[in-house]
Amino acid sequence: MQSGKPMTTKSPNPIDKYVGSRVRMRRMMVGMSQEKLGESLGITFQQIQKYEKGTNRIGASRLQNISQVLGVSVSFFFEGAPSMGGEVAGFAEDASPAYVSDFLASSEGLALTRAFLKIADGKVRRRIVDLVEALAEPGPTP
Repeated sequence: MQSGKPMTTKSPNPIDKYVGSRVRMRRMMVGMSQEKLGESLGITFQQIQKYEKGTNRIGASRLQNISQVLGVSVSFFFEGAPSMGGEVAGFAEDASPAYVSDFLASSEGLALTRAFLKIADGKVRRRIVDLVEALAEPGPTP
């Protein structure tokens, strides 16, 4: 028997989604699987998946535990988060565009960043950036 109420699918809160993406990014940066992170926290990898997608909100104590396991401060997970309004003008930093976080959280973005950071010569890094910019198709930034 149906109650007459329409079924609604609640979409994840943008901050929960962002924090989850930062958990995923950091987990991948340190080369840890969802299973290993879950074991370290005493939860299932399915719960880690839900956290990373933002479908389940991460509580304060759990976020503290995650930060310890992944070796970052809790504030790491909020760096560049989308503004939810209410900030005082002049004191807020511009948030990073979402595509930057999305790219850095991808396997390609992490691999490229890791390899790029291993290049010690700043001139070589600059030449690589110039090469990539020359190869990129002209067009609007995502």
